[in-house]
Amino acid sequence: MSDNVRILVADDHPLFREGVVHSLTAESDFTVVGQASSGEAALGMVRDLLPDVVLLDIGMPGWGGIVAAEKIASACPTTRIVMLTVLEDEDKLLASFKAGARAYVLKGVSAHELASVVRSVAQGEVYVTPSLAAGILVTLSRNHSPQDPLEGLTERESEILKLVGRGMTNRAIGEQLHLSEKTIKHYVTNILEKLHVRSRVEAAMLAVRGTRNDLKE
Repeated sequence: MSDNVRILVADDHPLFREGVVHSLTAESDFTVVGQASSGEAALGMVRDLLPDVVLLDIGMPGWGGIVAAEKIASACPTTRIVMLTVLEDEDKLLASFKAGARAYVLKGVSAHELASVVRSVAQGEVYVTPSLAAGILVTLSRNHSPQDPLEGLTERESEILKLVGRGMTNRAIGEQLHLSEKTIKHYVTNILEKLHVRSRVEAAMLAVRGTRNDLKE
């Protein structure tokens, strides 16, 4: 990714959206490539513009930010998602991250703080608004239990891993799923990271093991 961060802002309130855009464009390393007023519009623009980061309001009409995040994460896994919300809600936070978001930010943050979050997310980091972070850690530690690493994959990632397990190349997988070879490559990279393995061969072995376990059940 280049030093200049390309951003899309999606919020159904024009005044707030334009304020966010104004604050972001004041940063020399940011370029706002588009604005959307709904989740549906955001998905279309992300597909067309391929921004580095998309800011999504959770409470938009229609799909809403969480549904939009899931669809964007599936269609364009290289775009990092930041949720913008007035909701200090642990359930919404967890749902957002499950959908593919990398940050959950309350709308009361300053322009400087938002810019800092966008930069960190663009660099691959994760951010949770501090007032919710402690509670989430408690919830996760309470519910923590060893689990199959395959369970952490999204439906699309699981589908791609099965095809990797069949020995298919990125190009062949892309042709079958109607996705670009570059998109498949990014998916495979994410899969390797989630499974904590270093190669496609190791990932394929896990996929085969998972299939065998399913047949036993």
